[in-house]
Amino acid sequence: MRVALGLSYDGTAYEGWQSQSSGRTVQDRLEHALGRFANEGITTLCAGRTDAGVHGLMQVVHFDTTAERTPYAWVRGTNTHLPADIAVQWAQPVPDSFHSRASATSRRYAYVLLESPVRPSVEARRVGWVFQPLNLDAMQAALPHLLGERDFTSFRAAACQALSPIKNLMRVEISRRGTRAGSQAPDTCYWRFEFEASAFLHHMIRNIMGCLIVIGQGKKSPSWMAEVVAARSRDAAAPTFMPDGLYFLGPRYDAHWGLPDRTAAFDWLP
Repeated sequence: MRVALGLSYDGTAYEGWQSQSSGRTVQDRLEHALGRFANEGITTLCAGRTDAGVHGLMQVVHFDTTAERTPYAWVRGTNTHLPADIAVQWAQPVPDSFHSRASATSRRYAYVLLESPVRPSVEARRVGWVFQPLNLDAMQAALPHLLGERDFTSFRAAACQALSPIKNLMRVEISRRGTRAGSQAPDTCYWRFEFEASAFLHHMIRNIMGCLIVIGQGKKSPSWMAEVVAARSRDAAAPTFMPDGLYFLGPRYDAHWGLPDRTAAFDWLP
């Protein structure tokens, strides 16, 4: 029997998704909880691996099991054995032909960034931070140089295991909320950068974020993004930005799989 799960987690305390010898990963904790509930060893496969410190709002995994449980029982029973910062949101039996990674048509991430004269406190480890003002028009002018099917080698980490650097970046949207200069409050606001692609390379979004911030701060022109892409060299891009504000919103699947589509539920993020 094959089961798909929707999973959310705060990645602050973990060394990323993928299992490590330390056991301090989201996959390790999930498989331990599933094994205790199912009374058998269980191995999971996910839709998209996340790095250390990156959060997952709707990670999708699948696994094969001989245990017979209702979807409700998989949720409640597994959560009994999970730490407070990881929770199964839904469970559903799926055909053996379903694969959480290979069946996904795209993947969606959001980066939440605080622009403020002082560092975050309550939002620490849940938002990125810049203290210099960002220019929305400049960052948006750089986006066309990223969209479409391209070679993203310049945004690829050295440890990336992807077979090809060519990915299709379908959508990037930038929005802003909060007070601006001229108001009575300090010049503080939140930025939300949303990315959707066929798949992502290791550190790809964090490296793109580094470039967008450099452009938004006026240190580089929007056309510099085209030069970075064309260089196909990691040295051409800005430094990798912090992981704190990065959220995996989840994969998208064709409707015939009948899986819940919960991505719209997370539009509350600033």
